[in-house]
Amino acid sequence: MIDSLFSQVSTSAELTMSTALLTMVISIVLGAMISFTYRKTQPNYTQSFTLTMVVLPAIVAIIILLIGSNIARAFSLAGAFSIIRFRSAPGDPKDIAFVLFTMAAGLASGVGAFGYAVLFTVVLCVLMFVLKVIKFGEKTATQKLLKVTIPENLGYEEAFDEIFRQFNIAYELRKVRTTELGSLYELVYAVTIEHLTNQKEFLDAIRTRNGNLDITLTMNPVTQEY
Repeated sequence: MIDSLFSQVSTSAELTMSTALLTMVISIVLGAMISFTYRKTQPNYTQSFTLTMVVLPAIVAIIILLIGSNIARAFSLAGAFSIIRFRSAPGDPKDIAFVLFTMAAGLASGVGAFGYAVLFTVVLCVLMFVLKVIKFGEKTATQKLLKVTIPENLGYEEAFDEIFRQFNIAYELRKVRTTELGSLYELVYAVTIEHLTNQKEFLDAIRTRNGNLDITLTMNPVTQEY
């Protein structure tokens, strides 16, 4: 019975109502599974994207059903869709992977390979959860930007070396400029902080050394602009 389920692929050129309904139901269910996986494995998601992943497999499956084995119809649909223009910024690689995931599920459903569609969807959804749990590829340290204001009587070249060594923080002095008519210096460091480092204690140590002057630590990874 299982072999027959995985070997059943629609080869008939005739489209029936029962086949269309079955294909749409299965593709929507698979899309809902993928959307659920995305919401549970991605911390930042939008409602529009999760809804898109539910309906996208059904749309792809419908297109495949309409094309069938008719080459002329395939060229006609290709010409119709070629007039559509998408204007959007490049997405996150994970989002692109999920879009391809949903399209593959819809394609498998559209050709009638329901068993393979379910199998691939379940396996890949489980894989996404496993990668999320083991935190695959997650960085243990992040590079951030630290801006510190110091008085003019404090030597900036070695001002915080001891503190950086105490908290095991790699650093590089990127920029020095004077402020307040030369009475203050602003130092810009690129610092690499481990995820277990207590950032409050680190900033308190910096604050004690620079006399409670301004300190800024970016929460996002460092960029080239500072």
